[in-house]
Amino acid sequence: MRVDKLLWYLRLAKTRPVAQAMAEGGHMRLNGRRVDRAHQKIATGDVLTMPVGGAVHVIEIIALPPRRGPAPEAKACYRVLDGQAVDPIAASVNDA
Repeated sequence: MRVDKLLWYLRLAKTRPVAQAMAEGGHMRLNGRRVDRAHQKIATGDVLTMPVGGAVHVIEIIALPPRRGPAPEAKACYRVLDGQAVDPIAASVNDA
């Protein structure tokens, strides 16, 4: 499957042209190698690293989705490896 199509199917990009621009921007990594083309092939088990806003997200592809379905169906196809964002209020309560 193409990386731009996967980003769109997994709802990590709002539209297919946005997914193509993300892939061709040169800021994403697939298994540690830079992605610079939208038609880069991606498979199950691959690790994708991409900047989103001011953060970097690392995800592992568990399954290739057959379509762009609802969000819960899309989230079942990948696993987040970079952890959850820390809530500063919860962190200050736990530190006290």
